[in-house]
Amino acid sequence: MSTHEARIDAVRGWVDAAARVVVLTGAGISTESGIPDFRGPQGVWTKDPQAEKLSNIHYYMGDPAIRKAAWQSRLTHPAWTAQPNAGHAALAALEARGKLHALITQNIDELHQIAGNSADKVIEVHGTVRKVVCMDCGMTAPMSVALDRVRAGEADPHCRACSGILKSATVSFGQNLVPDVIDRALRCAAEADLFFSIGTSLQVYPIAEAVDIARRAGARLVILNAEATPFDHLADSVFREPIGTLLPQLLR
Repeated sequence: MSTHEARIDAVRGWVDAAARVVVLTGAGISTESGIPDFRGPQGVWTKDPQAEKLSNIHYYMGDPAIRKAAWQSRLTHPAWTAQPNAGHAALAALEARGKLHALITQNIDELHQIAGNSADKVIEVHGTVRKVVCMDCGMTAPMSVALDRVRAGEADPHCRACSGILKSATVSFGQNLVPDVIDRALRCAAEADLFFSIGTSLQVYPIAEAVDIARRAGARLVILNAEATPFDHLADSVFREPIGTLLPQLLR
């Protein structure tokens, strides 16, 4: 058995022995489904720095032209055609085994739920692109309804209940994270006996703090990411292979 095979075998043993596996996922698990990240070499904002304004709450709320551009961008968001990959399927299978305590995700695409993870296990720290929210009255609705209005000719659809500004139910730059959601994520991390960090650079706080919290609570730490993270030296095992190839091997 090679060293690499031995490391995979060790992680399988940790999964088998674990009672409460907590997983944190970032953009890296969805890039293999065709959803680009933002800041990577092929990231949306790397290729088009102006696109970052569409995700900035101050520009979005203050500039109708930015909102119109954002709605046009939403029409062609890759989430509408993306399908879960083998990495997503492996996490759904982990839940089916009764091992998954919580799945904390920085992604807004809902591919975990589409793959079969139950909504009550998934903690969406940055919200979801599949819903809209009124910034005035708080009304929420399916994104598809708002996009139908855009296709019908409304360049900047407003809330039909109060005429407020509509936005995707995601956390934009300049917006506060939802305290209850973050608190739940960090609480679940403290309850883990095995913690996986998958496809995230672990440089965005407060959610990166979940890694430290899990470690202090005694959990083993496994990191899967294409690039180095600030926590690699603390991990029990680190892998660089493509997530869709490796994760099914680790969790089978």
